Amino acid sequence: QVQLVESGGGLVQTGGSLRLSCAASGRTFSRNTMGWFRQAPGKEREFVATISWYGGSTYNSDSVKGRFTISRDNAKNTVYLQMNSLKPEDTAVYYCAASRGVVLATTPSEYDYWGQGTQVTVSS
Repeated sequence: QVQLVESGGGLVQTGGSLRLSCAASGRTFSRNTMGWFRQAPGKEREFVATISWYGGSTYNSDSVKGRFTISRDNAKNTVYLQMNSLKPEDTAVYYCAASRGVVLATTPSEYDYWGQGTQVTVSS
């Protein structure tokens, strides 16, 4: 079992930055592929970014490429999402997820554990 707790969300103006953190506890974290998803009101959960267990491979959705960066610190059992050049369409609840697999994963069904989410609101 892996427990995930997100933090770092908030209200920011267009063009601003936020850094989300996801603290993991429970079973071994360092061997899990990790991901970030988001869900806006009335919309399906959307893939944002994923990172391999060793941090050497990452993949972002087209909508955030060049603006968001996923990273992890296995010594701290934490994964991060640095979000720059934020836009109003980035407004959503952001979720951290852990997969028991070791390959990059872009769909919710590939993940086994989820955090409770943190709200990100970008004002225009």
